[in-house]
Amino acid sequence: MQSRNSRLNSAALRGAVDLAAVKAAGEAAQKAEQARADRARQAAAGGDTAPAPHQLVLDVTEDTFEAEVVQRSADVPVVVDFWAEWCGPCKQLSPILERLAEEYAGRIVLAKIDVDANQLIAQQFGIQGIPAVMAVVAGQLVPLFQGAENEANVRKILDQLIAVAEQRFGITGLSADAAGGEAVAQAPRLPSDPALEAAHDALDRGDLGGAVQAYQNVLSDQPGNTEAKLGLAQARLLQRVEGMDPQQVRAAAAAGPKDVEAQLRAADLDLVGGHVEDAFGRLVDTVGRTAGEDRDAARLRLLELFEVIGPEDPRVVAARSALARVLF
Repeated sequence: MQSRNSRLNSAALRGAVDLAAVKAAGEAAQKAEQARADRARQAAAGGDTAPAPHQLVLDVTEDTFEAEVVQRSADVPVVVDFWAEWCGPCKQLSPILERLAEEYAGRIVLAKIDVDANQLIAQQFGIQGIPAVMAVVAGQLVPLFQGAENEANVRKILDQLIAVAEQRFGITGLSADAAGGEAVAQAPRLPSDPALEAAHDALDRGDLGGAVQAYQNVLSDQPGNTEAKLGLAQARLLQRVEGMDPQQVRAAAAAGPKDVEAQLRAADLDLVGGHVEDAFGRLVDTVGRTAGEDRDAARLRLLELFEVIGPEDPRVVAARSALARVLF
């Protein structure tokens, strides 16, 4: 009976973590590839009505959002710039984004959304201040930054977005010819890796030990495989929380703020419960109040949890900065 309950708990936890990790990315990538194939067939039959791929800067409205952002994101990362005419910082940032969109020549597309004219979209994205910049990749939302940024920082963020789109979703943008005017997308993503698929299958079955070993096998041959790193971090996290009593763990953490092991366990539970900022904040605070081996343990666990969420997530970026402040 205990074994069966553990498997059920593990399945529930996988559902929570997958929102930010491997499974969602894999499903999105498959949908993106299918969308590319469908549009290629429509184009061959003369029935493709999607916007021309060579448009690199677009003014998007609520009526055109689905076609020009969501559908287009199956081929190329779509950077979404939320702005308004009265917004001074927007007038500084928008020209930078437009210039970089042209310079990147098809590796991204810029969609500009006037929040005054398209309030529903702004509400759906949870925009609370402008300028705000997000991206849509394979139909998945990727928050980027809010507020004005200089060109050097914007370039770094876009470079990271392009790398994530290729590594996690198999999206490489538009070819040079397409950016110049021909409606031709780059080649579809590479065939799936059987070893990586086996690791994902083990994770889905609840075979956490098998998943850990399978992801490690992939990484031994491909040390830079981002998807395998995410999967391994997720499987290890689920192993650690399996069988935990949440009430006991949280009570121990509340009673012992200097008890590093109690804080590590509580941070793991925070993360699988979707309380990402709480998990990161707890460990940053633990690093700040400890020294020696205890500090190293908290720091290393925080780095593991960063792997679960992914390096491009703004919550990871913020927590890395907070960690640097308490360390140095």
